[in-house]
Formats: sequence, structure tokens, C-alpha cells
Amino acid sequence: MNCTEAEASIPRYADGELGALERRPIERHLRGCAQCAARHADILALRERLRSEAPYFAAPPGLRERIRAVLESAPANAPDRPRASADRWRLLGGGAFAGCAATVLAFVVGTSVLDWRENRDLAVEAVTAHVRATLDRQQIDVASSDTHTVKPWLSARLDYSPPVLDLAVDGFPLIGGRLDTLDKRPVAALVYRYRNHTIDVFVRPESSGAPPLRTLRGFNVAHAQGAGWDWLAVSDVSSDVLTAFVERLAREAPAP
Repeated sequence: MNCTEAEASIPRYADGELGALERRPIERHLRGCAQCAARHADILALRERLRSEAPYFAAPPGLRERIRAVLESAPANAPDRPRASADRWRLLGGGAFAGCAATVLAFVVGTSVLDWRENRDLAVEAVTAHVRATLDRQQIDVASSDTHTVKPWLSARLDYSPPVLDLAVDGFPLIGGRLDTLDKRPVAALVYRYRNHTIDVFVRPESSGAPPLRTLRGFNVAHAQGAGWDWLAVSDVSSDVLTAFVERLAREAPAP
């Protein structure tokens, strides 16, 4: 099995979808190919990060007890009434309780969603874009280390011409770029390689009042502004390396 043949099987192997006969050749290949083994490890690590980062909305701790209290407070022996009347009241009572429960549930879920959306910032959007591009294998629209190839390609598709730098001499080679979206607007995403790590750098014209950024579990986010540009970098490299890298980009980039 060569790397081309292994490329299609690695995701299925990571997900445990291969049978015993299919696993043996891919396992032999992974033992002898460092590049494919690293890709397999990246898929496993990314899956764990997605599990830890996916939002989960739990009901308030007291909701179960409140519903149970309502049920237990209902009269055990209702007075006799004609069957039609009893059925009517049973339906109305059940509907009212179901409506209350649905209202409470809708309120809890809706409030949680709104709180989560209000707390979203560019760091969350950038990490989401980085993960989405990795999973879809669409990290690069224009694959090139030539800045004179990447820059015109992006400029032709945006309403601004982003600066494109290659820092290969410092261990950060440019491997391409793509179009992405941040804050509901198209943005240039430059893709760099650092050792076995991929770095996405989102570049857009500098805006006043950049929102506060935070480090998300499993991914580091670094932000810098300079020369009229706003730089947002996402990767799993160490925070000090990522911060120094994005600050250098901001410092050396030409003004718009």
C-alpha cells in the first residue's frame, strides 16, 4: 500500500470502520510511513477536540424535581364525574402540564443557545473555520508557496488585497491560501506549516475595537494588529510560538 492508497483508508481506519483484512495493510503502512502516521494521529486528536468543544445544553438542576413535585401534588382520587367530563378534564390537564413542560424546556434551551451565541467571538469563529476546513480537507484553495501566486488569487476574490508573506527561512513556510468567512464577511485565510502543525492565519483590514480573544481547549488563538491589518492565527502549536509568529506577520506586513 502506498500513500495515495492509504489516504482514503486512514479516516475509515481512525473511525473503526475497516474489517480485519482491510486493517492489516493500513496498519503495516502506518508503521512504516511517518507522514501517514502523523495524519492518522491528527484525525484522532481532532476528533477528541470536537467532542470536548461541541456545545452541550443541560437542563437546570432543579427542573426534574419541580416536574416531579407537580406530578406528586396532583390529587390521588379525583371526585367521580361523568366519563365524558373526566376524559375532557384529563385531556385538558395533560395538555396544560405538557404545555408548561414544553414552555420550560423551550425557555431553558433557548436561553442556553442565546447565551452561547452572545458569548461567541472571533476566536470561536476562527477555530470553527479551522476545524471545518480540516475535516472537509479544504484547507487550501490555491496551493503554492509563491506569494505572487497566492496574493493575486485572493485579491481577485475579495474587496481588499491582503498581504502575503512567506517565512520559510524561519520554519514557517507558506503552503497556500483559501477564502473563508469571519464575522459574516469573506476573509483571506493564509495556511502555513510549522513542523507537523498547520497554522491558519485570517487576514482582514484592521478594525477598531477588536473583541477580546481567548484560548480554546486544544487550539491556541493569537491576535495581532499592525500596518492597518488585523491578523488572527489558529493552530495547536504552543501559544508562545503562535503569538510570536502572528506578531511578526503584523510587524513585517506592508500597509494597505
